Amino acid sequence: MSLNKVKSALNNLESHIENHNVSNPKVSKTNVAWHLDHSLKVINNVCIALQKSDPSLYKNNFSFLGKVFFTLGFFPRGKAKAPKHVKPPEVILKEDLISQMQQAKTNVDTIASLDKNAFFKHPLFGDVNTTRIYRFLALHTNHHLKIIEDILK
Repeated sequence: MSLNKVKSALNNLESHIENHNVSNPKVSKTNVAWHLDHSLKVINNVCIALQKSDPSLYKNNFSFLGKVFFTLGFFPRGKAKAPKHVKPPEVILKEDLISQMQQAKTNVDTIASLDKNAFFKHPLFGDVNTTRIYRFLALHTNHHLKIIEDILK
């Protein structure tokens, strides 16, 4: 997966900001804004973690589960819980989504210049380095885009 796939997913997310208040409890307990905010928090937090990481501490401990989901090309719904630092606030403002979007676009452009073993620690997958990061970000973002699209149906 490439930077272009991540940028395409970001543009797709951005196109849904106008629908941020839409909800459909049959599909998701949370509204479109929650999925947008969470996706953007993940992208921004992952990029910052990669930038701050010490590549010499990277461990190739990518889990079996990670390999399965990366091979299948999707994450199943309703199985994982978002860690606190990427959980959206109670009230999500459209302006906050717009500013996080700008930050995300800037942040993803920094990945290419990082060491191949810059990494972040994923709670289920282990250390995810820059070699796998575009795939992770695209799969995670597309997972939430599918939910958003189902909410809007």
